[in-house]
Amino acid sequence: MIEIKDIHVEVEGTEILKGVSLTFAPGKIQALLGPNGSGKSTLAHILVGHPRYKLTQGQIFLDGKDISTWKADERAKAGLFLSFQYPPSIPGVTISKFLRTAVNAQRENRGQKPYSIVEFHPLLKEAITKLNLNPDFIRRYLNQGFSGGERKKMEILQLLLLQPRYVLLDETDSGLDVDAIKTVAEGIRKVRENTEMSIVVITHYNKFLEFLSPDSVSVLYQGRVAASGGYELAQKIEKEGFGGITNDHA
Repeated sequence: MIEIKDIHVEVEGTEILKGVSLTFAPGKIQALLGPNGSGKSTLAHILVGHPRYKLTQGQIFLDGKDISTWKADERAKAGLFLSFQYPPSIPGVTISKFLRTAVNAQRENRGQKPYSIVEFHPLLKEAITKLNLNPDFIRRYLNQGFSGGERKKMEILQLLLLQPRYVLLDETDSGLDVDAIKTVAEGIRKVRENTEMSIVVITHYNKFLEFLSPDSVSVLYQGRVAASGGYELAQKIEKEGFGGITNDHA
């Protein structure tokens, strides 16, 4: 479980989060909504330990451990994963090589023997089959010339192989059409099958949530939690906008 207790966060001297308290439970899909500039991405980045974001007050707990001062790599090793809005491309590095390197780094951290190319291939083949990906996909260079949908498929493939415990999807649906959003949502559901993986979905739009069916929804406004509830809260925002909620917290 991730417990966020009254955190205040600054970016380059400007306070963005102003006393946020939230809980993200294992095995649940939880949505984080809010207008632009409300602090959604800031929350995601402070959770994974991005050095640009400074925690000035409050605490962050992961399964009862205070990780407020942990570095990004320590949090990643503990099972936190952030999906970027715009994942970078790496020319010359194939998806297959990148994924084997990532999985082996995880195995070495656990004291396990790294996979050889021969050992890793059937695992990768099983993953791309489960996600209905073209086998040629893994021979391409990482994100080079990829469409928005292809970049997201790459991240889902990464999730399936790494199996992180807590996944932060920061506007994963940004720039995708409805068909691509549906494909990404289906991939996420497959990744979560028979696991206790927790998904935190940060988004502006309800369409992605329709396909994912979140267990709970929270709304950020001006750096604070303005409302929390079930999926019906997202449906209300879809019909009425954020105004009815944020006006009470202006």
